[in-house]
Amino acid sequence: MFEKSISKDEINTLPLTWYEGKVVIASTKSQIDKAIFEIEKHNVVGFDTESKPAFRKGQFNHVALLQIAIPDKVYLLRIIQTGITDTLKNFFENPNIIKVGIALDDDLVALKKRRNFKPAGFLDLNKLAQTLKIENIGARNLSALILGGRISKSQQVSNWENPRLTGPQIRYAATDAWICLEIYNRLKEWGYLSSPNK
Repeated sequence: MFEKSISKDEINTLPLTWYEGKVVIASTKSQIDKAIFEIEKHNVVGFDTESKPAFRKGQFNHVALLQIAIPDKVYLLRIIQTGITDTLKNFFENPNIIKVGIALDDDLVALKKRRNFKPAGFLDLNKLAQTLKIENIGARNLSALILGGRISKSQQVSNWENPRLTGPQIRYAATDAWICLEIYNRLKEWGYLSSPNK
């Protein structure tokens, strides 16, 4: 159904793609509670995090932003301002909602440094791709192979603790969660996810 490998040169020939739908930014506990109430109506969501980059050895920055994509919008939860709320903790531990991401182990380790929880319902597309014999993993490679588009990583090392996120940051962050949901849906459509809850 799709190629199992792709080169950087091939990726660079693909059209640039990004999320163009509705984005909701939640910066307070009540806004996050409202967002999670809406998110939990869905069985599958796209999931990603962003942290301010650390440029010195031994430096660590907590997760600043949590991105969750549902079919008609992407929520950007500014947990740098709220920490992990009770509703978020419950969401992370809910086995009935599939939270689809890429390289989730690192995200979960970092999130647990904010507040401990028992992750449930997380699906790592990198691990899934390896079971499908896909040779090139990661957000950029999987987007190219499965969605046929090239995503920009130009905002990856920007400051996610900024008091106000910039337009390019918002677009980048929303795109990273959106592609996870899109890749999952495409693989399901192609018949590669016959048992998504396993």
